[in-house]
Amino acid sequence: ADQIYANVREYAKYTGLRSTVVFGGVDIAPQIAALRQGAEVLIATPGRLLDHVGQRTVSLGVTEVFVMDEADRMLDMGFLPDIQRIINLLPPVRQNLMFSATFSGEIRKLAESFLKNPVSVEVARRNAAAENVEQLVYRVPDAESKRAAVAQLVRDRQLSQVIVFTNTKIGAGRLARQLEKDGLNANAIHGDKSQQERLATLEGFKKGEIAVLVATDVAARGLDIAELPAVINYDLPYSPEDYVHRIGRTGRAGASGVALSLMTGSDERLLDGIQKLIKREIPQQTLSLDAALAERARDGERERRGPREARPSREGWREGSRDGARDGARDNGREAGRGPSRDAARDTAPRREPRPRTQLPGHSEDPFFYKPYEPGAGAPAGAGESVDAAAAPAPGTVAPGAGPRRRQARPVAALLGGVRKT
Repeated sequence: ADQIYANVREYAKYTGLRSTVVFGGVDIAPQIAALRQGAEVLIATPGRLLDHVGQRTVSLGVTEVFVMDEADRMLDMGFLPDIQRIINLLPPVRQNLMFSATFSGEIRKLAESFLKNPVSVEVARRNAAAENVEQLVYRVPDAESKRAAVAQLVRDRQLSQVIVFTNTKIGAGRLARQLEKDGLNANAIHGDKSQQERLATLEGFKKGEIAVLVATDVAARGLDIAELPAVINYDLPYSPEDYVHRIGRTGRAGASGVALSLMTGSDERLLDGIQKLIKREIPQQTLSLDAALAERARDGERERRGPREARPSREGWREGSRDGARDGARDNGREAGRGPSRDAARDTAPRREPRPRTQLPGHSEDPFFYKPYEPGAGAPAGAGESVDAAAAPAPGTVAPGAGPRRRQARPVAALLGGVRKT
């Protein structure tokens, strides 16, 4: 949104049109102040726009033109309910414009449900990758080798700027930290970072202060980096349409670019879907990894995972009591419906010795809690039994004024505790 706002300001410099932008992740007060100044063009993200509508700082009742950029994403990925609410707030007479590099059949049908007599304008073949972008797939032995492959490709090809795409936010942050250890100036943008952090990272990337920008699909949608030389798909995307959007970050405005993808043997299905969508076969090569980089990547992965065998179980001190109670509950619940054959099999099966009850470290048992009930010192012996016997009604009768008969109380054990956060 902020990038489009910068472009709109540039285009409208000599027109007198006022514009402003609103998006989430930042303080809303400056946005309210800007809206009160008035604007003919408002650039907004769906969620923050609805926030302003709720605060009555924006009225959509006089909107003449409604534009959706990255329309396929706006009608997907959970944005649809917000988009539908916004459309319901717009006047019935308006112009709708939708822009996207890809439009699946399902998204097209959904868009037509609230458009009237739409006209489709295609400036390139549908779902096509730019012809001026060189595409290449590198096969690597396993997932652990991908990090070394990224570092090697950046150095061998002398890439001064590159966007590396991952499928997850956790993977993006982890890869950026690992590339930093390999001596590359890298940073990540993803949904878990604040808007200010993402803007600062993007600004550093545009200025050349950051050489490798690791990003997820959502964070990188619509990025316009002038003359970006290359993109690398660390993970092949699950959606073939996302591949078209990813490689569209390079080779913009007629410039040439390179799109490199890493794949293991388990990625064949994803590659087949991409090639089917773009209607072309992508050349493949086997990447010979630098031994030192590959070993460092494996060492880093082992260090991250840690020795699983040596790791103490968080459940260790609770196993005895928990397993016994859980198994007993299961047995009691199924006892009525168990046939004799199963009982026989159970009787002949070797029995597992009960586990000794383990004790919470640093906890000493108090024998007081294991004693049976004893009357107080002031009560005569047998007083409790005689009172109960005298007060008890005869079998089959109810004492006058008594409520429903109470069930005999049974001792109940309770275990209170928690798991220490690591």
